[in-house]
Formats: sequence, structure tokens, C-alpha cells
Amino acid sequence: MKKTILKDDHGKSLEVDLKEFLDHLNEYHKTGISTHTQSGCSFRVDDEFRNKIKNLYEKKELKY
Repeated sequence: MKKTILKDDHGKSLEVDLKEFLDHLNEYHKTGISTHTQSGCSFRVDDEFRNKIKNLYEKKELKY
């Protein structure tokens, strides 16, 4: 598991497994603009956010 801590739109921290989070984004937030909520945190999901998470995952993947 590649865990990382993300800051939501309000500055709250959330630890996520990047693979699971990316899989969820690809399944439920693949296009357009939407809001992902999890454990009291809220993220505006758009192309920029999806690319950020994808890049974080790929960087973590290279370390293993």
C-alpha cells in the first residue's frame, strides 16, 4: 500500500492509499468536475486534481 496524506479543500488532512484513491477517482469521478467526500474531508475533483493524484501515485510507484 502506498499511503499518503492529502489536504482537502478546507485544509483537513486525510491519509489515503493512493492506488485505491486513484481507482475510485477513475471509476466515479473520471470526467468533469465533481466533489469527493471521505471521512469528513471534501475534494473538488477536476482534471488538475486527477492529474495531481496520478502523478503522486506514479512517483510513489517508482520508489518501490
